[in-house]
Amino acid sequence: MVCYDERRVEFHSSGEVCRGILITPPGEGRSPVVVMCAGFAGTQRTPAIRAAAHAFCRAGFAVLTFDYRRFGDSDGRPRQVIDLAGQRRDIESAVDFVSGQTEIDATRIVLWGTSLGGGHVTVVAARRGDIAAVIAQVPFNGFPRRVEGRSAAATVRLLSAMAIDRMRGLLRLPPYYIDAVGAPGSTAVMASRAAEHAVALLDGTGWVNRVAPRVLFAMMRYHPGASAASVTAPLLVCAATEDCETPLESVAEIARRAPEGRLLTYRVSHFDVYDAAVRQHLIADQIAFLDSVLR
Repeated sequence: MVCYDERRVEFHSSGEVCRGILITPPGEGRSPVVVMCAGFAGTQRTPAIRAAAHAFCRAGFAVLTFDYRRFGDSDGRPRQVIDLAGQRRDIESAVDFVSGQTEIDATRIVLWGTSLGGGHVTVVAARRGDIAAVIAQVPFNGFPRRVEGRSAAATVRLLSAMAIDRMRGLLRLPPYYIDAVGAPGSTAVMASRAAEHAVALLDGTGWVNRVAPRVLFAMMRYHPGASAASVTAPLLVCAATEDCETPLESVAEIARRAPEGRLLTYRVSHFDVYDAAVRQHLIADQIAFLDSVLR
């Protein structure tokens, strides 16, 4: 099946413009749709998101990818500043937008999120009654108690950057940016060899490897799994057993608490899920899940 229609779209979220891409499969009927939500500092143009979107489309699903405000193609300033509640509002605005499109079956809306986006879709689905299914891929569910590979000195540098950036935000000064992803020992939010390799694959995509670290204070109190019991839709959690960013124990909690939660595990790391071979396996399982609950 070939995706024949791919068009740029815009919708408003809290008075600002979010930009996305709506991909629809051949056929005259209304299609189920997968709304894809990127992870920490991620954008819709990263290769993993694009490849997954086209895989869903080949399976007969329409797909909406989009950028959160302040990232990628969407409006909003200051740039590269993550607002957890604001990103969840963007997801809800994306759902509202896509449900009104004539080629979309509004009774079969799927939320798909990876990493931080996987946590977001859990919370959004818990408070909406129009979501038919949820896929949370290596979802964020609170920081691990111990971050492997980060030295005490690197931790102090990161905490200092967080404090400086939060103070600059309170004073309405430009953000104090650090790398989102980097090498071991760096001040990046995610610092490991696997993370470093993953970011190298994004060279030339236009993705910006920087973020305002003030959001990490809010993420310390962010536990999407607490909302999972209120998710009435079938929810698939795809977890990586070797994940140091979103450990299996915390990820599994989301599936365990959801009334219709399912858990699939893969013997890979957090960033391996974006590798082409691993991604192909995950997407096949995710499509099989959707076929079982929607068709």
